[in-house]
Amino acid sequence: MVKSRVSPIRAVLRFVAAVLMVSGTLLIADAVLTVTWQEPISAFTAEKQQAKLEKKIDDPPRRVIERKPLKGDAIARLRIPRLDKTYFVVEGTDQGTLRKGPGHYPDTPLPGDRGTTAIAGHRTTYGAPFRHVDKLKKGDPLIVEMPDGTFTYRVEKTTIVEADNLSVKDKVAYDRLILSACHPLHSAAQRIIVFAKFVRKSKPRVKKD
Repeated sequence: MVKSRVSPIRAVLRFVAAVLMVSGTLLIADAVLTVTWQEPISAFTAEKQQAKLEKKIDDPPRRVIERKPLKGDAIARLRIPRLDKTYFVVEGTDQGTLRKGPGHYPDTPLPGDRGTTAIAGHRTTYGAPFRHVDKLKKGDPLIVEMPDGTFTYRVEKTTIVEADNLSVKDKVAYDRLILSACHPLHSAAQRIIVFAKFVRKSKPRVKKD
């Protein structure tokens, strides 16, 4: 009985085809996850960064305690009860800083200070912390924990603005917090803005051993 022999070229082509099929499947899976949830690779990176920030926020440097943070410093713990989420906020909103988590706009007051505090976050990449901010309702609390106190805000409204609209950060007659993210999902054409009014300050969160 004569055994058929596969030529080297045909074997290579079969191998390449198999690799392409696997790669295609992985790319499709990645696209599906990105559309329905978030981009998985950057999500893994953000999760590790958030874990590092958690350690830093529990033992902040003096500059953070004195409200003089540097870019990249962990400055606060942001709790969003409606979404059952907690994120660690960093100082700064450049691309590299936002890979760690939600970022505080340095040109706005820190949480708890007078004026309009602004925090930005991704919706589809790097943990997608603000993916579901559109689900927040009027009256929902946004709780910001810092070394010197816990500041509670209540959602007033959510609106969509153009990407270059900076008036959302303007000072108004009361202290407030805004959450800003790209809109719609997978686009940076506009911004979704959540406005929340300051309601009270309470004692700093007690660290549990």
